[in-house]
Amino acid sequence: MAGKKTSNRTSTKKVNTKSKNYGLTQNRGKGGKSGRNDAYIENRKKLKEEIAAVILITVGVFFLISLSWNFTGNLGKNIALLLKGCFSICAYVLPILLILYGIMIFTGHTKPIGIKTIILLMIVFTSINLISAGQFLDYGGVRGYFSQIYANSQRLESGGVLGMYMGAAIIGLVGKIGLYLFSIVILVISIMLIINKPFSKAYKEAVEKKNVMSEKRREKQDEKLSDDYRNGYRQKHEDPLDDYRNRIEDKKKKKSIINLMKNDENYGVMPNDMSKQLSMGFESSREGKYAVHGTGDEQKIDKNMFSSTGQSLSLGYNPYDGNENNFPGESDSKFSKTVNDMDVEFISSENNGHTSKECDDVKGSTPRCEKLENNDLEKYKKPPLSLLITPNKTNRASRGSNSLRTNAMLLEETLKSFNVDAKVINVTKGSSVTRYEIQPAIGVKVASIVRLADDIALNLRARSIRIEAPIPGKAAVGIEIENETREMVTIKEILSSNQFKSHDSNLAFAVGKDIGGLPVIADLAKMPHMLIAGATGSGKSVCINTIIASLLYKATPDEVRLILIDPKMVELGNYNGIPHLLIPVVTDSNKAAAALNWAVSEMTQRYKKFASKNVKDLKSYNRLMTKNGDGDMIMPKIVIIIDELADLMMVASSQVEDAIARLAQLARAAGMHLIVATQRPSVDVVTGIIKANIPSRIAFMVSSQIDSRTILDMAGAEKLVGNGDMLYKPQDTDKPIRVQGPYISDEEVHKIIEFVKNQGLSENYDNDVVSQVDKGNVLKGDNQGDELLDDAIRMVLQAGQASASMLQRRFRIGYNRAARMIDTMEALGIIGQQEGSKPRNVTMSLEEYESSLSKNDESEKI
Repeated sequence: MAGKKTSNRTSTKKVNTKSKNYGLTQNRGKGGKSGRNDAYIENRKKLKEEIAAVILITVGVFFLISLSWNFTGNLGKNIALLLKGCFSICAYVLPILLILYGIMIFTGHTKPIGIKTIILLMIVFTSINLISAGQFLDYGGVRGYFSQIYANSQRLESGGVLGMYMGAAIIGLVGKIGLYLFSIVILVISIMLIINKPFSKAYKEAVEKKNVMSEKRREKQDEKLSDDYRNGYRQKHEDPLDDYRNRIEDKKKKKSIINLMKNDENYGVMPNDMSKQLSMGFESSREGKYAVHGTGDEQKIDKNMFSSTGQSLSLGYNPYDGNENNFPGESDSKFSKTVNDMDVEFISSENNGHTSKECDDVKGSTPRCEKLENNDLEKYKKPPLSLLITPNKTNRASRGSNSLRTNAMLLEETLKSFNVDAKVINVTKGSSVTRYEIQPAIGVKVASIVRLADDIALNLRARSIRIEAPIPGKAAVGIEIENETREMVTIKEILSSNQFKSHDSNLAFAVGKDIGGLPVIADLAKMPHMLIAGATGSGKSVCINTIIASLLYKATPDEVRLILIDPKMVELGNYNGIPHLLIPVVTDSNKAAAALNWAVSEMTQRYKKFASKNVKDLKSYNRLMTKNGDGDMIMPKIVIIIDELADLMMVASSQVEDAIARLAQLARAAGMHLIVATQRPSVDVVTGIIKANIPSRIAFMVSSQIDSRTILDMAGAEKLVGNGDMLYKPQDTDKPIRVQGPYISDEEVHKIIEFVKNQGLSENYDNDVVSQVDKGNVLKGDNQGDELLDDAIRMVLQAGQASASMLQRRFRIGYNRAARMIDTMEALGIIGQQEGSKPRNVTMSLEEYESSLSKNDESEKI
């Protein structure tokens, strides 16, 4: 019995032991599973945080691009307008906050994202917005309507709707100083809570981290000194090497080891052993930027030693001056060979004017240099923007809003005194004028505002006023008042803008800046012709120089050719010799008529070629020639610029008018474009035929409303203020746009011309065209529109003299027709000018006339 009890007790203990062991095993299993679950939960949490960080950074970048550039479509444009209207300049702070917070989540420098963090970020942003809006607020509260504040904020001229109304409420309680004080305190506290670390602790950790990094850097540099240097040379020259090492360790003196060695008295005579070790140390400490790779005799200079501006690193020597003693230490022939074999084009890419000189100094590089110089001669290089004068922004007029606000209130009071109910909803200050946008109440006629122009000018003490009623696309009337201090718009501002640089047309040119300060770029290919008019001193000649300069910056001579006609002989003569000119600048009125007639004939020849190839315009023709491999058959665009039309109309009005009319009607598809300028836009100069065929206009200040109607078909140009102030009316708009034209000085024009001429490109004149224009001869073309002209010319050449009465008797025609044929012969250079009542002398023989006709027939066959 006792044995059984004992066995039972033993078995019971075993069972209990097993049960305890089993329970222990189960608990361990649960603990392992729990650990895996915790790791999984932590991983999922971290993944969600990083996804949120990616979303925040993406949204921030999208907002930033939408606010800065118009590259994000309609959605980005609307978001940018909404953010600017609500927060004004602080709209740019919002994407920066989102990007910074996303980066902080990645790096673990902030709390996990949550409701509390979002609220803190909103508080930080609101505090910044209140600080920014404080400059637009005073103790009088918010002035203006909600729509006016919203519109001004979009132009960054207000503090945003949110900041203005919240700031006004706070200023009413604690004043403006209290607004700034409490906003800054709340901002600092919120940043501390977001970082989740006291500033004192963060500063202490930063200092400790800096010390640790310095210590590691020092230890790393010590370890890389070779054993030979430590055990051998350091025992003999302890002080000099300690000096070198101390200089390397000083991170504030980031100079190359070669420059540091110049200060030593043993500079240039150090042993080979020391040179080897110092070269190794230089590679380790300056690896990447100015590294000398390799040791001993196998030294190679990295190309990164030369900066992007084409200037070599200041090493105290010039590897191209032929003086080997300038290099510290031993001057090895291998080193000289390595330098000579470097890419000369890479070194001199930014020093084009000194390429040949530098190449002469390098031994063994003559073929490479000759190839480089030949490429320079063959390729046209567009002028750099550095030739133009950079605008001095410090002298620009102040854009303070106090005077604008005062004038807006005075304008409303003036209209109210004449029983006109209207409110100023927007004010835009431009370079020359300020536009006040007035919204009349319902039932108020626009004419009631227009007829008060003189009264408004009197009350506002304005020197000049112009009323635009209504503003295209807006339910408002624009009142434009001349600024007391004008801002000069330079051509460099327009040519350096993204609008001009990204324009894909090689006929784009700078027009100026509109009232909103945005660059206005025009495309002559879409116009396709333009008429410019303005009184003396209004800016017409500067505008023509601006157009030519824009074409030189945009197009090569193979793409665009120019014909410049300058009867005044002083405006465009400087451009003689540039490769874009098809013929020298024409200053004689008779030759100008011949040049225009040649252009008409060239247009006809081009259309014949288009018809033979079944294409419609020049672009399609050139594309077809390129596709077929006929590069020599590609034709350039031709731009004809006439500086003074009035002089041409006085000499040969009928021929000039007919040629301009034909070119304006048909020349667009042929790639030929006209720019006609005159300072006397009267009806006898700018005739109805010319106006009807030139749709695009630029009007500068004119003397009377009649001249304004002649050029623009409406009044307004007589109220411009001069000095580049213009009304620009392209083909696709009904009403002109007020633009301040850019200024280009004579010095800038000469710099551009000299740069283009000094490229080594010879004068690219067409000799055949030059000879025809000099003789007053043109291609046969349409035979000048008279079927008897050829017979009349032969009769005159045989008779040796010409007169209208003789033609009347021989051909039994009227006086008008005979006089027209006489004028045509004079333009063709067949007869001389009129000498009173005497018959005109013949200046060409019959044989010369026959030869010219044969040349014309050959050109037509070609």
